[in-house]
Amino acid sequence: MARGGRGRVPGAQINSSVFVFVVLIIVSTVMLLLSSSNFMHGVKNAGLSVFSGIRGGIYEVTSFVSRTVLSIGELSDLRKEHADLLRQLDRFEELERSNAEIYQENVRLKEQLEFSRTLRYRRIPAQISGRDPDNLFSAIVINKGSFSGVSDNMAVVAWQNGTQALVGKVVHTGVFESLVLPIFDMNSLVSSRLSVSRFEGIIEGQGNSETPLLMRFVPRRAREEINIGDVIITSGMGGIFPAGINIGRVNGVNTLEYETTLEIEVTPMIDFSRLEYIFVIESENLDFVTGQEND
Repeated sequence: MARGGRGRVPGAQINSSVFVFVVLIIVSTVMLLLSSSNFMHGVKNAGLSVFSGIRGGIYEVTSFVSRTVLSIGELSDLRKEHADLLRQLDRFEELERSNAEIYQENVRLKEQLEFSRTLRYRRIPAQISGRDPDNLFSAIVINKGSFSGVSDNMAVVAWQNGTQALVGKVVHTGVFESLVLPIFDMNSLVSSRLSVSRFEGIIEGQGNSETPLLMRFVPRRAREEINIGDVIITSGMGGIFPAGINIGRVNGVNTLEYETTLEIEVTPMIDFSRLEYIFVIESENLDFVTGQEND
């Protein structure tokens, strides 16, 4: 063994050679693989597959989000269209009701006009606008007053169900409104007669439009000549109500014991709960068209 220097270790040289050899083999293999077209094609396919999957997933997600947003927008538009259609339907229904009401109003006004032409008295058409606010009696408020020619004690008639009938008389006149005392009021008295037998009496109200009127002071001997359903009309006595205006029909006859007169229950021909239009007429028997007194 030589002195004065460090000798090389044979085992270390062998390990270094082996390491270098292994590295060269690995490098050669990698270079060989990289230079192989099959390897590159495989790597390329693998990359494409991975990226295709990612791209497909992203497309599905974005498509779902887009469809969802579009669906929400379409749903909102459908809701608005539905609300608009409902509003239009409400307007159409309201117009239909209005048209029906206008038609019925025209029918009623036409009936009143035709009736007005048959009246042989000076008449003032009016409409009921309310009831007596003081409730002292069952007065009806009409929308005509002295400005239109209405005055106290003028008779009031109406046309209802194809029949002319008495409503009452004017008891208070304002400038543009008047109060009418209806025949069912307890303060109302109307000279009347049976249209067939011609017996006379006095019609009194009982304070309620649903309660029959009473015809008093009818001679007892008239009992055999009175039938249920007979028409009672105004007699013309007293100068307020013209003769011949319908009042009502006989509903019953009461024979009062120890009395020399009859009491007749009368159903008014006017349904006051449905009364809308009336005519105020003058007591003079004048033709409205010619203005000449009738014979």
